Amino acid sequence: MEKKWIPLSVLAGTTVLAAVCLTAFIPNKTHHVLRPIPKGCVFRTVMGEESSDSMFIFKTPGRVTHAVDRGLDWLVRAQHPQGGWGAGSHYRQDILDPHAVQPDPATTAMVAMALLRSGSNLHEGEYQSALRSALDYMLNMIEHAPASSFTITDQTGTQIQTKLGTNIDVVLASQFLSNLLDGHLNHDVALKNRVKRANDICVAKIQRAQDRNGSLNGSGWAGVLQSSFATNALEAAQAQGADVDDDALDRARAFQKNNYDTKTGDVNTDLGAGIVLYSVSGSTRASAKEARRVKEEMEEATRDGRLAPGAAPSAENLEKIGFGKDEAIKYATAYEVFQSAKVQAQREDVLEGFGNNGGEEFLSYLQTGESLVIGKDNQWLNWYDNMSGRLVKIQNDDGSWNGHHCITSPVFCTATCVLILSVNNDAERLMKQGLN
Repeated sequence: MEKKWIPLSVLAGTTVLAAVCLTAFIPNKTHHVLRPIPKGCVFRTVMGEESSDSMFIFKTPGRVTHAVDRGLDWLVRAQHPQGGWGAGSHYRQDILDPHAVQPDPATTAMVAMALLRSGSNLHEGEYQSALRSALDYMLNMIEHAPASSFTITDQTGTQIQTKLGTNIDVVLASQFLSNLLDGHLNHDVALKNRVKRANDICVAKIQRAQDRNGSLNGSGWAGVLQSSFATNALEAAQAQGADVDDDALDRARAFQKNNYDTKTGDVNTDLGAGIVLYSVSGSTRASAKEARRVKEEMEEATRDGRLAPGAAPSAENLEKIGFGKDEAIKYATAYEVFQSAKVQAQREDVLEGFGNNGGEEFLSYLQTGESLVIGKDNQWLNWYDNMSGRLVKIQNDDGSWNGHHCITSPVFCTATCVLILSVNNDAERLMKQGLN
């Protein structure tokens, strides 16, 4: 039986955050069809495959849907004829006109992911045409990049490269392609295979660019964010069947987790421009998947009597329930990092970052929010309530957001803010990515 959209008016009497937007599956003999998210309906849950926690089912505040709609409309108007978007040069941060800068892959990938997260795909949705053009631009850049290069563009000195790292374009490109491969390309097998090949190129470049300590080489001013997003990209690509080296992914996660000392609360900001927020959000994100496994396996062991209620998630207890010795130590440490770092990443003094909003702050907020969803952590509600209030308040009159230091690009900042405000549209995918 087909389940239908629930009109927002039906839910007007509820008192939680503000109108539930349920998507539904239409069963048939072979697969489920997921309806696209309508414009203005930011939050959803998918009924039928994975049971969705009640914390991911709530109404969207009207002020947030309005802010997202305005941001999306502004972004689509900012697209260049060749399908890309640009952040502009590091040396001309004063240029805020999106059409006065050259398109670049990193910014294009961020905007494309924002359009995808907000309900459009390649064959349905209000912004399907913009998304198709963006994909054409990205595939052309990837397919024509020299095989020996670590990245996919010959551009240098962009705002995003200078502040995050010289290889950020290939990192964000891979994330976008992995998102597309997660159920959005089944209507076109030839295109799906082309996207897979392009993502394989990106993954190989990311892994070749990894330093021995797990970070990504070519770090910019806040290179810890480039490395953190590289870890995310490898995780997402692995979930889509890409050939990701497990050792490389372990090193990438370890680099992020090692930036946080659970005993003292100290944060290594050497590659984070001295800003705690940039490093601690990466530590939270890198430990989320492993922390969730600890939580879920401890709960199962308690239910079936292998552990006493209230048992600590220590390495000793993890060994008792089947973890190998080295694995138990690694996972117990990850759990400690996640539980401690997620708190610090949401502290008011830490959220201030550099002292005012730049693209790096927005990226860090995104990292923390996605971490809480991946970890199925109930602090996510408080995080979202706080973050949505912050972002709606500082939106520009034209619907964009821009930074006030470092990454000032209104295109990049607007895309990142839309990704934050619509993060629960990806709750199903993110929670699935958090499965071990």
